[in-house]
Amino acid sequence: MKTPKILLLGDYSNCQRTLATGLRRLGCDVTIVSDGSKWQNCDRDIDLTRRPGKLGGIELYLRCLTSMRRHLKGYDIVSVHDPNFISLRPSLLRQLFDRLRRDNGAVFLNAMSYDVPFLDMLADPSSPLAYNEWFVKGEPTRYFTANQSEWQAWHAPEMKSYQQYFYDNIDGAVSVLYEYHLALQRALPSDRIAYGSIPIDLDRFQPVALPERIDKVRLFLGRDRSRVLMKGSDYLLQAAQTVVERYPDRAELVLVENRPFDEFITLLKSAHVVLDQIYSYTPATTALMAMAYGLNVVSGGEADYYRFIGETDNHPIINAPITLDSLTDTIEQIVLHPEHIAERGKRSREFVEKHNDCTTVARRYLDFWTSILDKK
Repeated sequence: MKTPKILLLGDYSNCQRTLATGLRRLGCDVTIVSDGSKWQNCDRDIDLTRRPGKLGGIELYLRCLTSMRRHLKGYDIVSVHDPNFISLRPSLLRQLFDRLRRDNGAVFLNAMSYDVPFLDMLADPSSPLAYNEWFVKGEPTRYFTANQSEWQAWHAPEMKSYQQYFYDNIDGAVSVLYEYHLALQRALPSDRIAYGSIPIDLDRFQPVALPERIDKVRLFLGRDRSRVLMKGSDYLLQAAQTVVERYPDRAELVLVENRPFDEFITLLKSAHVVLDQIYSYTPATTALMAMAYGLNVVSGGEADYYRFIGETDNHPIINAPITLDSLTDTIEQIVLHPEHIAERGKRSREFVEKHNDCTTVARRYLDFWTSILDKK
């Protein structure tokens, strides 16, 4: 088929925007519509930010209808970042979803966030993930205890009904993480899912030259204040502070919270070691951006992930333990052995070049989308 016209609707952590960059380099006509991932203020072509309160919801819904009449139709491919692709209640989302399906060629999910099938997989006693932010070995976590109302909201009848309808009527889905792919395998037939991975614009992240000799290791923790327990950022902070207190001449900690995306990535490259998250099997956006800079990361780096992507040789991610004592020991060993940082940083950059370059990732998406379109 001809090069398709593509609409990317919604965004988290600049993921869809970076995918758009890769697709445009492949010659595609791409429009991205989002709320900028809220305070991150990621770039978009059309803004759909919701203002506070009930009136904000009404105003957003009316803007969505206007945008759909004027701009959000006639695309060969629509990729939404979440079944809840707009900050509206399920009944209104269903109406907007039906219009997207009616006025465009095909609608796909870009699986990069919580949804009902993913959470159901986490709660299943036979879940393939031994740990996550909600459950560890089947037992509720600190995060679950603090967010029981959120869990209940996800499983409200209206939400479950809408999300089942969504999955029954999309043309397919692509996952950005191993964990989300596992959930897609339970929700959709194998011929309607693919793994894409998180795209990184390598032109924007030129590698930093880390010195072979580092006298004082600079640890960097960038976090969202609303997601501290979710990411285990409180444990990362405690562990790093303990290590810095033990070795004040050999380590320092930089803490950054809730910065706009462009400012955040500038601050990121000042680090030697980036502390990302502890409950993931895989590196996500912050870790991969840091790796693209050639930095070291403490994040998800489980053997299951490396096997899934077929990486047998280069395993540069420092896998984050989920207990505070083990996490402290891990960070301490990094500080005590700074001679490994430069080489690990080089391998981190090589990893992202191989697996996450935005053009390579965009090609995976495009090949899958067009294979589905060719069957329609």
